[in-house]
Amino acid sequence: MYDELIDSRDLSIARKSVLPGTGFFLPDSLEEDLEDERTAAALEGAEVAVVADPDADGLACVALLREAYDDVRNVPEPDGDEADDSAPEPEAADAVDDVEADPTVLAGDAESPLDEPEPTPHSVALVPAGPHDVEDALARVAEYGDDGIDLYVCDLAPDKYEYVEEELAMALDAASRVAWYDHHQWHDDVAAAVRDAGVDLVVGDSDEECSADVVYRSLEYDFDERYEELAAVTRDHDLWLREDPRSDDLADFAYWTDPAEYVEVVREYGADLPEWVLAFLEERRVEKQALIDRAVARADLREIGGYTVGVTYGRCSQNEVAEAMREQGADASVIVKPAGSASIRGTDEFDRCHEVAGLVNGGGHPKAAGCKPDIYDDMLDYATHWTSRGAVAKQVILDAFRSVTETDADEEEERESESADSGTSS
Repeated sequence: MYDELIDSRDLSIARKSVLPGTGFFLPDSLEEDLEDERTAAALEGAEVAVVADPDADGLACVALLREAYDDVRNVPEPDGDEADDSAPEPEAADAVDDVEADPTVLAGDAESPLDEPEPTPHSVALVPAGPHDVEDALARVAEYGDDGIDLYVCDLAPDKYEYVEEELAMALDAASRVAWYDHHQWHDDVAAAVRDAGVDLVVGDSDEECSADVVYRSLEYDFDERYEELAAVTRDHDLWLREDPRSDDLADFAYWTDPAEYVEVVREYGADLPEWVLAFLEERRVEKQALIDRAVARADLREIGGYTVGVTYGRCSQNEVAEAMREQGADASVIVKPAGSASIRGTDEFDRCHEVAGLVNGGGHPKAAGCKPDIYDDMLDYATHWTSRGAVAKQVILDAFRSVTETDADEEEERESESADSGTSS
């Protein structure tokens, strides 16, 4: 296949909006080999490994851990090339997209996923992972990490213990200690099994804390106020509070730059990003807004189970698109992506997004969740997905909304029936 066929950097906004980025077309075997090489290099000589989601929340956890372990700072210097064509496409790392699919789903929108960042040795090494491949990251730490390494897992939650059981056991054998800090909603049996295995698991309230909050309060370290503020601003975006404008800057910068650069910049500057970063973000946001506008223009509102559900398709920043649909009257929103995953966003009127996502191979929070419906058997299915603007994925997810809301209606009818019977009996 010619490289230019999968390189979308020079595509028009109209075409870029409906197609996935170059990373989507890389075979899993190649990505696995690359991850092996990168992990081995990162863990060489490291005292600590941090398996974390590479969004703003997960990377804030890395920043906190590097500070607590007194790891060297490698603050990048602006060189005028921050907005070069090798950076990922402007989609922005939104809250809870860590639950959408593989760790490379976000990277799947990257234009040059084979680009190698400059190696920067750290005693606290980052091993990026997503909820659907955390087990692979754990296995790599066990294989490439030094015996007795400290291991932290941050901002990740397995749906079932058996998904990580074998790899976690390997990591526990290799590490001197394993701590797991998260804020997603855990099944009680999964949490109990992880703790029984010997892990120090701390799960924060998903409505009150982000993972950075959990790390900040769990580590026995006297952090500078800058880190408390970093956790608070990260929480503002991760929980979609939208009260601090700096939180969008952090989320966008975490997506558009290399994770290593993000961690070192926020360690140096905290939540107040330097001018050169803000200038970089401003330039990137021109195209980001154009992609948002395309997705909003495609939006359709459906009435399902007494709720108004907005649904659209496109490579875009899903939180902003969901907000636009909310302003149009949506109680919940679905944004289907060209890579096959989807974001589900709720409001005060609808707070069961995680239940909807759970029916279509996903999960998340009550008001923010993600999924990737299991409907893609071959490339023809993906071709149909792109040309139909996600028609099948939309239908499957809307059917999940119907299932969840019909359960509400059935339970309400049952309660009314029981109340009527009780009144008759008296």
